[in-house]
Amino acid sequence: MPLAFSASQRLQLPIRHQSDRLVSYLGEEERVLQAMLDPRQLERLGPQRYSYTVTRLQVFQLQIQPVVEICTHPSPGRLELEALDCQLDGLGLVDDFQLTLNSWLEAGEQGLEGEASLSVQVSQPPLLKLIPPRVLESTGRSLLSGILLGIKARVGQQLVEDFQRWCRQP
Repeated sequence: MPLAFSASQRLQLPIRHQSDRLVSYLGEEERVLQAMLDPRQLERLGPQRYSYTVTRLQVFQLQIQPVVEICTHPSPGRLELEALDCQLDGLGLVDDFQLTLNSWLEAGEQGLEGEASLSVQVSQPPLLKLIPPRVLESTGRSLLSGILLGIKARVGQQLVEDFQRWCRQP
């Protein structure tokens, strides 16, 4: 039986200065992604497709590094992200691994609004067979929540700063 865990996070970020320009800013898909995620870990694969190497994570005695292929779905005033594929470096042999990511960021009347949902299904790695599945799932939920909180913090700081820089450009 595979392990399954998930996390989600909502965002409500007031933007007081030039919030009417958020719709145009969200149209700058690659720029917005680079402000939301670490640009050194983001690689453009083609139109609306990117590869993102997540920071190395420690899970008990294992170090893993997910590499997620992301597809964007832009529309006026809204940017949606979806994971198409994910490779795990460091887990060794696992029978199956599935990551689901769905998120959106939207220009609202008060600023930016958004939501991200992240879930994982994976068979229990042989190296962790002695650890009860409930403990692994709890750890997995904490790990996913930490990833989403990190992205939320980055959006709250770097994305807002980048938006302000973008507004100052001629």
